[in-house]
Amino acid sequence: MSSNKEEALRYHSEGRKGKIEVIPTKPCFTAHELSLAYTPGVAEPCREIEKNDDDVYKYTAKGNLVAVVSNGTAVLGLGDIGPHAGKPVMEGKGVLFKRFADIDVFDIELKTHDPKEVIRAVQLLEPTFGGINLEDIKAPECFEIEEELKKTMNIPVFHDDQHGTAIISCAALINAVEIAGKKLDKIRIVVNGAGAAAISCCNLYVAAGVKKENIAMFDTKGHINHSRTDLNKYKDKYATNDKYKDLADGMKDADVFVGLSKGNVVSKEMIKSMAKNPIVFAMANPDPEITYEDATSARKDIIMATGRSDYPNQVNNVLGFPFIFRGALDVRASQINEEMKMAATRALAGLAREKVPEVVLNAYGGKEFSFGPEYIIPKPFDPRVLWTVAPAVARAAMETKVAKNPIKDWEAYKIELQERLGFSTEIARVMVHKAQQNPKKVVYPEGEEEKIIRAANSCYDDNIAKPILLGNEQVIKTRIVDLGFDLKKFEIIDPVTTTKGVTYEEEFYQRRQRRGVTPRDVKLLMRDPNYFAAMMVEKGDAHAMVGGLTQHYPQTIRPALQCIGIKEGLKVVSGMYIVIIKRKIFFFADCTVNVDPTADELAEIAISAAEAVKEFDIVPKIAMLSFSNFGSAPYPQTIKVADAVKIVKQRRPDLMIDGEMQADTAVVAEKIEKEYPFSSLNGTANVLIFPTLEAGNISYKLLQRLTDATVIGPILMGMKKPVHVIQRGDTVNDIINMTAIAVVGAKDHK
Repeated sequence: MSSNKEEALRYHSEGRKGKIEVIPTKPCFTAHELSLAYTPGVAEPCREIEKNDDDVYKYTAKGNLVAVVSNGTAVLGLGDIGPHAGKPVMEGKGVLFKRFADIDVFDIELKTHDPKEVIRAVQLLEPTFGGINLEDIKAPECFEIEEELKKTMNIPVFHDDQHGTAIISCAALINAVEIAGKKLDKIRIVVNGAGAAAISCCNLYVAAGVKKENIAMFDTKGHINHSRTDLNKYKDKYATNDKYKDLADGMKDADVFVGLSKGNVVSKEMIKSMAKNPIVFAMANPDPEITYEDATSARKDIIMATGRSDYPNQVNNVLGFPFIFRGALDVRASQINEEMKMAATRALAGLAREKVPEVVLNAYGGKEFSFGPEYIIPKPFDPRVLWTVAPAVARAAMETKVAKNPIKDWEAYKIELQERLGFSTEIARVMVHKAQQNPKKVVYPEGEEEKIIRAANSCYDDNIAKPILLGNEQVIKTRIVDLGFDLKKFEIIDPVTTTKGVTYEEEFYQRRQRRGVTPRDVKLLMRDPNYFAAMMVEKGDAHAMVGGLTQHYPQTIRPALQCIGIKEGLKVVSGMYIVIIKRKIFFFADCTVNVDPTADELAEIAISAAEAVKEFDIVPKIAMLSFSNFGSAPYPQTIKVADAVKIVKQRRPDLMIDGEMQADTAVVAEKIEKEYPFSSLNGTANVLIFPTLEAGNISYKLLQRLTDATVIGPILMGMKKPVHVIQRGDTVNDIINMTAIAVVGAKDHK
């Protein structure tokens, strides 16, 4: 048994068997919660739905639930292996629905070959599901099944084997034809395969602009033409007057080859016989009609796609069905019509032409790619597909009058879709949105770093900030050009050669001359990008500073403290992390700066954190943490925390704060309500103030490494002007988020 086979079998068999489970979305741990989830409380939504049938979408999961239905007659390339053997594929389909579009799925395997039984079974499922995804049902029965279900059901029905491949490959075809310098209505296409996917692909190609008479389709018996008497009505649609004796004959001078058949049926000679700039979609899986290596060695001008993930231009159905259903469900479409399919097609084609973000590059090993012969279709792990395709489908449903729940605010809908991929996107979005209202100059001391350049470019394009890059000017310019960005977007300053340094030297010397700094020291320090950047912010030549990607924390914060200093009225600066766990958000402070703060310093940290949290449009609920609950363990360490609470309440009676308390007391609302009803903390705390750097640092790092928590930060608090330190190894998205936070902070310091 091969290692791949062993790994696949282990993946499906270890631990909980299979790939899916049902997880309740509401708590059911107490007798009261049980009475709400089931009897007697469940009777109330039942009564409401009885009065108004549409309320089923309000009180149940129907609106986000899809059935993946199969009888196992055409499973992958395995053929008719039956419903049991096909079940792992249907479970996998459910995983993809959830992973890419947050749609819940029940897989339904039917033990029948009779299309009428499949039709009746699915019709009876309509009250349960918001949509039906037909899967791995052989042709021509699949056509009959889908056609009848679309006529008789009032929820979307979609046979992915037909339309999924059609939508993805048509988007790829639109782009490939443009790159090849050809026109859709002029190209000649040869299609090998005449099953559900092939016929659906051709239908969509024709809808996109290809002429039906320019398509030559082949099945196992050869070319489909009018002289044949063995054609069903679906194949007969693509019968032509022309006759080709075999596939090789048909491919001579063809512009496009589309393979939806079996592996290794196309030779190098056949590829060589095609027209200039041939387009080859060899989509048989796992073995394409011709290997990528053979095809590309036969023709250097080829544009090629396969169904495989290990070569460029993967035609993968996961780019379609999750997002098509997402858009259809969100407007409660009664069907998925041709206009909705074409909207998805054109949305995918358009997305492939946009600049590829770093999150996608990282998912594919950091390899660069952009619109061209090796990138004609978006990658499956591109998160933008969700909020590009789903709105396009939803809009088409509304325009064709099949939407029962029209979308009114498209920007809000896009944000809702982004939120489905994680709350960290949402919390960052708040700051990005605020920054976009009034972008400021942000200086990056590590301006030669590729990640910094990428982040700065995105911040400029998205109107978040006006970037200033520090470093060797020629090095920075070369890297900007190599990355394909516009030099005009960036202000570039070399601290070693710029005349600005003279002014900064004089200013800095006046501040530090009685602290052991000599004129010679100053000249050297002002060549350090961190000192130079800090002085730019101090003098108003930049509004904020973001650094620390390649350095230890003190290397960035020390220059900022010496050049800018602490905000008036405060004694300490402090650091705060945003920690998101299962869509719940917490703010951890101080985990980065103060080793063993006093009670007064803890109070300052709490107040600074509260003000920072408000910038995220969140009401701060502060818990001062310790190993004691409200005097249960009176030691100097816990008394310090209790004293800090008193100081905050005296200085800022408007803030919700309490302590000292243990961590579980702070984050379990039931515990504090039941055991400490006197507490001024209402519900779960969202701002956690740690008594020492040791406690805070250990806590956030354990959560970051041992759980699926998302950690953003640190956010530096207490500086006169905004300076933020990113962590070594942060992603471009992390840098963008921190830049937005810095810009918002710059407004406060105006």
